Amino acid sequence: MIFRRPLHSPTWGLGNAFEELERMRKQLDEITGGFERRPYRILGAGVFPLINLSEDKDNYYVRAEMPGLKADDIGISVAGNNLSISGERKIASEGENVRYHRREREAGTFSRVVALPGEVDADKVEANHVNGVLTVVILKAEAAKPKQIAVH
Repeated sequence: MIFRRPLHSPTWGLGNAFEELERMRKQLDEITGGFERRPYRILGAGVFPLINLSEDKDNYYVRAEMPGLKADDIGISVAGNNLSISGERKIASEGENVRYHRREREAGTFSRVVALPGEVDADKVEANHVNGVLTVVILKAEAAKPKQIAVH
């Protein structure tokens, strides 16, 4: 009796396991339209805008990189301990007959919610947009501020 291995079924062995993984990756590329020709690309990277969140005794500071945006293109709101930054990034079209070799800048609407580490005073929020960097200063709620306790 002769046993035959079905077409595209894996064989046992370490070398063949890696070949099978590569075959599966190629099939996924075909199914998804080959988003990227480089293997092992991490999808979801490139969240916009990139931010830094820091704090001092009285405030939280959120700095977001937003090159090419105007202050009118940006919306900011605070609800609970969440800061929402939204807007629309517009990038001029290169034309219909242009072939891209690399395209990393995307246009369109965006929305990002940043969870702040503690309670805030939503009435005491200041925002400033200078040279493509949005700076949001959020006053901490009194309950979130550290208290100095005297020792007797």
